[in-house]
Amino acid sequence: MSRMASYEENEGRKTIPIASFFRGDYISYNVVKTAISATVAFIIVTAAYIYYHMEEFLGDIYKLDINVIGRDMLMIYIVFVAVYCLVALVVYSIRYDRAKKSLNEYYQALKRLSTIYEDEEQSIK
Repeated sequence: MSRMASYEENEGRKTIPIASFFRGDYISYNVVKTAISATVAFIIVTAAYIYYHMEEFLGDIYKLDINVIGRDMLMIYIVFVAVYCLVALVVYSIRYDRAKKSLNEYYQALKRLSTIYEDEEQSIK
């Protein structure tokens, strides 16, 4: 019983909310959040790179081919977000599976405790 209370206080705080989702919903929700985070991170890194190399960009502004740069940046962005989302897909799949397994063990322990209480109740009567 104390082990179950400890589970509720520690690991259960993370796993019980995960179990309220279906597997596909949990994974897709977190992958979408990851894609948004990756987009923001890509924008920040790109802006920092441009800011750091501003002198070169301003010196070559008339020589730059915007279409080629745009296409290259788009390809880099797509690869960056795809890899990031693929890693998130794997991580959140594993996290969901572990949470479900942990909760199943917790529910089995609750069932055993419930049967013990029922047996004690019947023996008292």
